[in-house]
Amino acid sequence: MQRNIDIRETSERDLPGVIAVLRDAFGSDDEARLVTALLEDLTAQPCLSLAACSGDSPLAYILFTRASLSNARRAVSASILAPLAVATRAQGQGIGGRLIAGGLNRLAEKGTELVFVLGYPDYYTRHGFRPAAPLGFVAPYPIPEKDADAWMVQALNTSVTGTLQGQVSCAASLDRPEYWQE
Repeated sequence: MQRNIDIRETSERDLPGVIAVLRDAFGSDDEARLVTALLEDLTAQPCLSLAACSGDSPLAYILFTRASLSNARRAVSASILAPLAVATRAQGQGIGGRLIAGGLNRLAEKGTELVFVLGYPDYYTRHGFRPAAPLGFVAPYPIPEKDADAWMVQALNTSVTGTLQGQVSCAASLDRPEYWQE
């Protein structure tokens, strides 16, 4: 079903609809609690919170929060994508991909150089991500070898490709080992 979808930055009034999408997509309150905590977490700022909406109703949601890279030769502007959620009734329509593209475009315009994600390689590689560990980017917590390809990066500034590496640090609310298991 083709819908008119508007991708826009969220506001506080969108939070109940965003929470409903997260609960529906993930089948639990864990991601809803994480998003609520990240939106209030000063160490996650600046963040980019986007919803794909049909009218006023969110169908999908994506959050990018601030990340940093230690042991790098210079300061770098980085973000972590977590989470991406699409309501079950809207899955399979390309809405998640549109949210990713919209978020990456906005981040690039703001000068973000690298975006990291821990997710399904088959999905995220279709959107320009590639395994981060072979490029020298270490996840905030160890990723089991069987899931190593799930830790991915996308360079929004191609001049950083191959020139930077280091340990990625995330917002305090995301800095828990249970969030780093695929």
